[in-house]
Parts: sequence; structure tokens; C-alpha cells
Amino acid sequence: MAPGTLAELERAVGRDLELIAHPRQGWLTPRRRGGSPVLDVLVIGAGQGGLAAAFALRRDRVDNLLVVDRAPAGAEGPWTTYARMPTLRSPKDQTGPDLGVPSLTYQAWHEAQWGAADFAAMRLIPTHRWAQYLAWYRRVLGLPVRNAATATDIAPAATDDGVPCLDVRLDTAAGPETVHARKVVLATGQDGTGRWWMPDFVDALPAAMRAHTCEDIDFAAWRGRTVAVLGAGASAFDNAAAALEAGAAEVHLFCRRAEPNVVQPYRWLTFAGFLRHLGDMPDEWRWRFMSRILGLREGFPADTYARVTAFPNFWMHVGRPWTGAAVADGRVRIATARGPFVADFVVCGTGVDQDFALRPELARAAGNIAAWRDRYDPPPAERDDRLARFPYLAPDYSFVEKVAGRTPWIRDLHLFGIGTTMSFGPSGSSINAMTIAAPRLAAGVTRGLFAADLELHWRSLAAYDVAQVVLDPARIVDGNR
Repeated sequence: MAPGTLAELERAVGRDLELIAHPRQGWLTPRRRGGSPVLDVLVIGAGQGGLAAAFALRRDRVDNLLVVDRAPAGAEGPWTTYARMPTLRSPKDQTGPDLGVPSLTYQAWHEAQWGAADFAAMRLIPTHRWAQYLAWYRRVLGLPVRNAATATDIAPAATDDGVPCLDVRLDTAAGPETVHARKVVLATGQDGTGRWWMPDFVDALPAAMRAHTCEDIDFAAWRGRTVAVLGAGASAFDNAAAALEAGAAEVHLFCRRAEPNVVQPYRWLTFAGFLRHLGDMPDEWRWRFMSRILGLREGFPADTYARVTAFPNFWMHVGRPWTGAAVADGRVRIATARGPFVADFVVCGTGVDQDFALRPELARAAGNIAAWRDRYDPPPAERDDRLARFPYLAPDYSFVEKVAGRTPWIRDLHLFGIGTTMSFGPSGSSINAMTIAAPRLAAGVTRGLFAADLELHWRSLAAYDVAQVVLDPARIVDGNR
């Protein structure tokens, strides 16, 4: 019988984890640097990807770990900040951070509080419910998270007994501090290997007259005014809807394509073969699949489209990219491929650009992190400069050196976010891939930890002398006497 209350569910979680705890034996040796303790793993980012990575590592008995996040508690990830959709886009029965543990699924959490009938009647998971679920997940698993701690520098170092580790500077309210870790997992979200991008001419506008969809936007301030949105992905539509619901007089969404993409390729790829094995395929096939998928861009769902078309003051301009923008007479005059357009406020749903040098925590190694352009030259018909800037990752999700030997320590930096997409397909922050991706990441991290300690494990085996039985001398016949 399914748990009828949240307390019963939490007891079920404890029992499930106890039942699947094998192998239970701890296997990592505590290390110190300058007398201070060294973490086995530091996870940077406490959104759903970082929490799932920490859970996967804990299941492999990596208990000496810490998760840090720059946001205050409750604001990690997009769900309480810039995710402006009322529901998730994923099917409600799609699993993710639970990593295959039934009592940890969203459905189990929902049904324990509102019942199976309520879950059955629900079409999609409300965004605020998903945020509440992640907070519960973090609490019930007892994951060690420090909020309001921003990683601003990562440097190579060594433990007191000579094992490679990393010094990570954290900026906190109490001031800067340095933590030491043998491995670092970067679960730093969509802009974790670059930046949220908008055209330079939009970025040059006064900050009060433009924003990116990732920002905190006061749409109520533009009630009765004209808002222009650049982009035709789901987030662009969400922001157009938010402006309409806040009372904008007109909202105009601009798409550079003559025909907007209404196909969601991420629905196609959600099968075990692709999610588990794309990263094992030759570069030409990885590039071919992901350049096709990312070239289509993410489609917008029917619910999202219905949300904006419910308003008579919404218009979609197709085949009309922006070519410039400037302030004129207190408004934004936008140059487009089909003549000018004037708005009071502009929003860019233009995604992320990969640029390692823009991440302070990667600054020491940015110039030597290999991108796809450094490892693979696609056929002319498949070339895409935007995708070529994605990091080219090792099978364990670690960065690869552009020039071997210059920054060997980056093999201990493991990426778990959107930047992994060209190497492995959706993973990290994608709910649909997390059940497969997080354990694979954990296996890569623990492989490195084990390999670095091979001599130590060998000495431990050589010294191992725990007898399983006590022999009875009276039962032994010595053939040598």
C-alpha cells in the first residue's frame, strides 16, 4: 500500500535506501591540506542537477562531500526565479532526481499529500510544486548544502601526502574562504560554461529598457506599454505571456525563421539507447545528432502557445530578425529585416553562449579547455560556430586539455549542466536524462578517486587479514607429518 502521509513516505524513503545500500563499506581515506580537511567532492550548484549528483555520489559512499550554491536557500535553480511557466514541460510521470528509487519520485511525494486521484487528474506538474518537491528531496536525503556561497576561483593544489586536489575560493557573507576538494562537480546551470547571451546592440540599450529572460523582470512596470520579445523558444513565449498577464498594451514576439519550430526533438530522444549511449559513439555521430537537435532549437508546447494566443493583443512576427536597436524619443527603435519597430521594453529569449573565460571559477584554465572546434571538424553542411564552442568532455564528464600538460588538473573538474550536451546529449539539468546521467557522472568521479588511490588500496589488500573462521586443530590432518 502506498504511503498515505508525507511522514509515512519519508519512512519509506529511509527503508528503501537501507535496502539498496550495498556496497556499504566506506572506501575513501580522509586527507588534509595544510592541516585543514579535504573534501572528496565539492559540488558547485544546488539546483536539481547538483542535488542529483550529490545523491548519486552518496549512494557510492562518497560521504565526505559538500554542495554549495550562490543563491539563498529556496532560490536555487530557475523554479522560483526566472521559470515563468505555470507547469513543467516534462510529462508528469517522467522521473529524474529520484535516480530510480520509487519512494523518491515526484509522484510518490505528490500522492502522499494530495492523493493518487489528484495526481491522476493533474495534466502537468505545477512549477511551484516542483520547487517544493526539490526542497523536500534535499531535506529527506540530508544532503549537505551551503547557500550564499559563490565559487570564484579554482586552483590546482595537493594534499599533505601529495595527492592532487583543488583549492576553491568561496565568497560568502562572512568573507572569502578556501575549501579543498579532490574532485569538483560543476552543476552551475545553463550558463555554467558561458553566459546568457543577447545581441550587442540590445545589450547596449539602457538596462531599464531591456532584459534577458533569465533576469528578474518587473512586467507590471510595463502595464499599458508595448513589449517586444526576441526569440521563438518556450522561454520567449513564457515571457511574452508574463507581460500580457501583467497588463501590457501589446506584446510582439519576433522569430528569425520563416516557420517557427513546433517540433520538440527532446521528446524524440527520450529513450534509453540514446540517453545512455550517445556519449559512447564516434564524434561524427555525436555531432550529427546534437547539431540536428540543437539546430532545431527547443520547440514551444501547445499549452505555452495557447497561453499567449488567449490575448488579442499578442502578435508573432516570423522571418523578421532584429538587426539593430537604439533609443529614440524615450522608446526603443528596433531595426528589423522588414523595417523598424518601436517598443517600450525589449526581452531577449536568445539562450546561452559558450565562453569559458567568462566564468571566474574557470579563469585559470579557460584558455586550455578543449572545445568541440579543437577536436572535430564537421562536414561543411553540418558546421555551426555556436555549437563548436561547447566543451569537448572526457567520458567521465571532466574537461579535456587543449594542449596536453598545461593544465592537467582540469581532469578533476567534472561538468554536469547544459555544457555537456554536445558530448553526451541531454544530461545534468535535464529531467528526462537525469536517472541515467547522474549515476554515470558519479561513476566517472569515483573512477578517478579510486585510480588516484590504487597504491593505497593495494597496500590495504596486502595487509588484509580478517579471518572468516577459526580452524579447529583437532580436525586438521597434516599430510607433511
